[in-house]
Amino acid sequence: MNQHSKLFVCFIVIICLVQACSNEEKSPMVSEFKKFLNEIETEIIPLSKAHNLAYFDASISGAEDDYRKSADIEIQINKLFSSKDNFLKLKEFKASGVITDQLLKRQLDVLYNAFLAKQIDEKKLTRVVEMQKNIEKKFSIFRTEVDGKKLTDNEVEEILKTITRSDLLENAWMASKKVGATVAKDVLDLVRLRNEIATELGFKNYHAMQLELDEQNPEDVETLFDELDDLTRASFRDAKREVDSYLASRYGLVEEQLMPWHYQNRFFQDAPQVYAVNLDKYYKDQDIVKLTADYYAGLNLPIDDLLEKSDLFEKESKYQHAYCLDVDKMGDVRVLCNIKPNYSWTNTMLHEYGHAVYDKFQDPETPWLLREPAHTFTTEAIAMLFGRFASNPSWLQNMIGISNEEKQNISEECFKTLRLEQLVFSRWVQVMYRFEKDMYENPEQDLNSLWWQLVEKYQLLQKPAGRNAPDWASKIHMALYPAYYHNYMMGELLASQLYYHICKKILNSSDVKTESFVNEKAIGEYLIQKIFKPGAKYHWRDLIKNATGEALTAKYFAKQFVE
Repeated sequence: MNQHSKLFVCFIVIICLVQACSNEEKSPMVSEFKKFLNEIETEIIPLSKAHNLAYFDASISGAEDDYRKSADIEIQINKLFSSKDNFLKLKEFKASGVITDQLLKRQLDVLYNAFLAKQIDEKKLTRVVEMQKNIEKKFSIFRTEVDGKKLTDNEVEEILKTITRSDLLENAWMASKKVGATVAKDVLDLVRLRNEIATELGFKNYHAMQLELDEQNPEDVETLFDELDDLTRASFRDAKREVDSYLASRYGLVEEQLMPWHYQNRFFQDAPQVYAVNLDKYYKDQDIVKLTADYYAGLNLPIDDLLEKSDLFEKESKYQHAYCLDVDKMGDVRVLCNIKPNYSWTNTMLHEYGHAVYDKFQDPETPWLLREPAHTFTTEAIAMLFGRFASNPSWLQNMIGISNEEKQNISEECFKTLRLEQLVFSRWVQVMYRFEKDMYENPEQDLNSLWWQLVEKYQLLQKPAGRNAPDWASKIHMALYPAYYHNYMMGELLASQLYYHICKKILNSSDVKTESFVNEKAIGEYLIQKIFKPGAKYHWRDLIKNATGEALTAKYFAKQFVE
């Protein structure tokens, strides 16, 4: 073909493409969908903001009126998404095939899934919200009681970490589990209702439904967790032998006598302090809020404006855990914490403000529906990427000012601590994921026994003799954040993948063990452009491949913590 012929063909192709785009713009169905989007957003945006503000207030106060207000607004939102007429319109839009513009099609997919999940009896939707708020309130106001003294979760964790008398540890651990008995019946009733809703919508059960509507294939997730089990089983077994040897000596026991309350955590989801380095000592005199703010400022991801509206310290009846909340998708991002000057809460602050900067630096030009993380686990990945630095010697030197000698002395022990944390957490997530999956598949089975079977298999902990209590229900995620926990582990995988990519491609560093990212503004820019600003415009698979050059993989997690 000669040059003139090539130019003529190109001209014809361009004309055809322009005409196709023009035809789409003129399509009545496209115009109708744009109008539909605008109408939905006009309703949902103010309700979403009002609900988030009410939820934040309720988390702080623990007051019945605040929880009621939050629930009432959530019920209004559910009513909006339960509209049968609007869902029928969405089905017509999808079936038409004329919505081909990438942003419009993405919004159509997001809206369709949101509406599909609510296509049930309005009374059932309202009941779900009311049950969830009731359970959440019980968790919020529950305090562990030992010898007549009421303890916060922080105080229970402190006892488990510092006391060496087994009887006192057992008392605190047993008392902390009583919240499970308080909420277990409510949680099971909620599970049954959720399943009823899911089967009415044509799904196997609620757990499977949530994964599918969250753009995850249940079989793929199970395959991933089977692979992670294989990947971590031997390394964890070896690490736990070392842990058991240390703890047995600490408590004056033989290893066979070690029980769950000896592992310095209510769930053995965090690693016990078994290595010589005591990370808490580096933070006991630190201003954790300032430390967090200074670090993110050095990445050119300032959080001063976010700190002003956050609530970071303990209060009576306040929610005892931590979370980040994007109130309006316009920059009002808040964090709730219960800070103590220790390693764990420094990790948590770095983690939660990882979520926060992800939300803050969304592109305001992105459509409102897509102005959010590509997926739950992509924002978890950013949070985990930064949370890990709390145990990084280079980070401690750069941010707190420990000496070179101190850095060298603790370097190996710090890495062992982080590696143990990752292995312990990986096995804990196996328990959570598999228990929840099995619970939704058959909520009528003996869940108390199932819980301990999984704990014994994946965490290698001994079940207390004769124990038959709903310990599974004492984990708040089981009730309030269904089909969510597996995303934490997927986030860990992506955190490792991002860490390796940043070290090699952004910092041009071969040191993939001790980089701390302190004052590296290029990292902030990379994250803004490649992770934050795209929001949910792309499927999470496409976002990850575009940001790192390859699909989500476990190989970098293995390189860091297993090999």
